[in-house]
Amino acid sequence: MVWFLLLVGLILLTIGGELLVRAASRLAISFGIAPLVVGLTVVAFGTSSPELLVSVSSALKGSSDIALGNVVGSNMCNILLILGVSALIAPLIVHQQLLRLDIPVMIGVSGLSLLVSLDGVVSRVDGVLLVVLLIAYVAFLVRTARNEKDSRLAAENEGASGFVDRLLRSRGGQVAGLVAGLGVLTGGAEVFVGAAIELARLFGMSELVIGLTVVAVGTSLPEIVTSVIATIRGERDIAIGNVVGSNIFNILSVLGITSIVSPIAVSGAALTFDLPAMIAVSFACFPLFYVGMKIDRWKGALFLGYYLIYVTYLVLDSSGHSSAPIVSEVMLLGISPIVGVTILALAYREFRSA
Repeated sequence: MVWFLLLVGLILLTIGGELLVRAASRLAISFGIAPLVVGLTVVAFGTSSPELLVSVSSALKGSSDIALGNVVGSNMCNILLILGVSALIAPLIVHQQLLRLDIPVMIGVSGLSLLVSLDGVVSRVDGVLLVVLLIAYVAFLVRTARNEKDSRLAAENEGASGFVDRLLRSRGGQVAGLVAGLGVLTGGAEVFVGAAIELARLFGMSELVIGLTVVAVGTSLPEIVTSVIATIRGERDIAIGNVVGSNIFNILSVLGITSIVSPIAVSGAALTFDLPAMIAVSFACFPLFYVGMKIDRWKGALFLGYYLIYVTYLVLDSSGHSSAPIVSEVMLLGISPIVGVTILALAYREFRSA
């Protein structure tokens, strides 16, 4: 029964997230917002809605570890799993704006999440600070965005034949899609959180690990679907903008709003490993994105390899397996130097070819 409820929750989250994203994207583009900004704001907020609903519901139920683990795990999943899969499908071109503004913002807010957690709790005051920064970030993006009508969307609307596509042609239908998507997401989040907590108890795993893995991947399904579809369709600005924007929204919006609703207790494991790991992955984005100004397939494979090792460590550590420290040392002492040498080698190659 638990597995069935978990599946139902995931299906509802996916359907709700997809409907919300499609409606929000078309509504934003109809107002002339650039595709990259759509990915960084509207699509990012839409695909982060499951994380927000799950984290708020978990915090209200007293499961702070799931609330925090969901945010951290989703950010790790966004970069390592989603960008990894998307880049394997087709190399992703990195927009200059990402390097100048959005990735530094992602790194900064990742570091801020650790700072506000050092006292062992993300308080309501911390939450207000995060939400204020979110409003300032979105306002800056919208203010500086160039008006770019997306002719491809217009063509898609003209040729749309499905019921949902016809509904989303008009702004009234797009607003209705937003409301319906949020409603389905709300129901899916409630079902999913209850099933995830019960699953944690059945397997004897900590709620933090469940939040970092099962819940994080589940609530990241809208990001996965959106980025993969965007990559296949050639909308690579939306694909990569969705991931970077979602990470920013997860911290400023999800962590911020959740802590305002109910302060989040931060465990020692999150302070010593999970939050630092999220910050390290965010930092790694800048040099990897900068070299060649794109995410090649080999970088995608590297991201996926990191994610597999990360999840393996979480599972082994949760079960008390003796090899967990070895996996941790491989992550810190083995992979980091390899990445550093690779980045330097590629940078040298770029310099020689310039």
